[in-house]
Amino acid sequence: MSKKKTLAFGPMDSFLKNMPIQARTEFAAALNQLASEKGVDVNVVIEAIQQAALAAYRKDLSLRGEEIPEDFEELKAEIDPASGEISILRGKENVTPPGFARIAAQTAKQVIMQRLHEAEKDAVLEEYEKKVGTVISGTVQRQEGNTYFVDLGRAEGVMPYPEQTRDEYYHSGQRLKFFIKEIREGRHGPEVVVSRADPQLVAGLFAMEVPEIQTGSVVVKDIAREAGARTKIAAVSTQEGVDPVGSLVGQKGVRVQAVMNELGEERIDIISFSEDPARYIAAALSPAKEVQVTINEKSGDKVAKVRVPSTQTSLAIGKGGQNVRLAARLTGWKIDIEGSGEGTHEAKEAISQAPAQAAGEPTSKEDKAAVVEKVEERIDQATAEEAVVDATQPEPVESEGEAAAQAEADIEAEDKKSETEDQGEPEASKKQKE
Repeated sequence: MSKKKTLAFGPMDSFLKNMPIQARTEFAAALNQLASEKGVDVNVVIEAIQQAALAAYRKDLSLRGEEIPEDFEELKAEIDPASGEISILRGKENVTPPGFARIAAQTAKQVIMQRLHEAEKDAVLEEYEKKVGTVISGTVQRQEGNTYFVDLGRAEGVMPYPEQTRDEYYHSGQRLKFFIKEIREGRHGPEVVVSRADPQLVAGLFAMEVPEIQTGSVVVKDIAREAGARTKIAAVSTQEGVDPVGSLVGQKGVRVQAVMNELGEERIDIISFSEDPARYIAAALSPAKEVQVTINEKSGDKVAKVRVPSTQTSLAIGKGGQNVRLAARLTGWKIDIEGSGEGTHEAKEAISQAPAQAAGEPTSKEDKAAVVEKVEERIDQATAEEAVVDATQPEPVESEGEAAAQAEADIEAEDKKSETEDQGEPEASKKQKE
């Protein structure tokens, strides 16, 4: 097993200390420029050149049919700081073969570029590791299957299907803001994962628009989101006299509107955070009003019973249970909604239970049956109301039997009149008619 190769810089040590500050030769200037373009340290470039020089020396020995010396790992590559000339040293002995500069130039290019590419990639990943959890602008580059690749500047981001917003269409050249979610190991090495569906994207966008969040006088405590449809965000003020909701909304709604424009007109509900669970849940169920919350603190299930007027039940539940579902995720409480109207308690409670799961589980068959039952109940109620309306209409003066008797009497009277007229006519007239 070979020993680990040790590369020595030799006389370059003192030179490297001053080189990034002042380039005294063309070689030093070229090193500075290359390091600046790749965004890596100059020492990395020097190390890459030394490794390439040793690889070129090994190849030169093979081309000349000479054996690789056993002490090859002990050889050192040295670079002249003025001319850039490369020498191979065994201890103090210079073993550089004739014409080595030309051979090294041909062989070393690929090694140098590969080493620089790896160093550049490591530097980029280190930079973006510090940006995980922040919002950054990017440009959609291309699509491969259900995955989009985003140009983030120095790095390329990957946006898989679960991180995409529903009803949002992406095209090449489109510039958007993305949430840097994580750096994970992909098929071709580490990759930067970006998201448009993460709830923290909304929090990051508000942080960019609201100075109070940047200064720390307003803090976003909780956020629940169904990407592309609706978001509930709870904020609290850490400074007396600062309204958290007003700070996020902005004058005439300019701040929240800027965030909504970036999210494609996604609806955003902003509420004040409260340490009181009952008050917090009541605020989370907005726009429903007159909400009465009952908390059973002795139970460890964290279930809140909510009673609302019958006129506010649909607002509290929301379309498809969305409002109560997001409120449950925001507060961390399971919410059972009860309507105050007669005949609506069981149906509305069954509808609210499943959507109110904090984890957002799909509705069960029993809950779907409850929804159908509620719809049928509304139809029956409408039919009953229509029957009541019909019953209040004024009845006709004559019943159906009286109308028939009157019709028969009219027919008999008409027949008698015809017979009387026939008897009064002259005989000649009758014959003429016949």
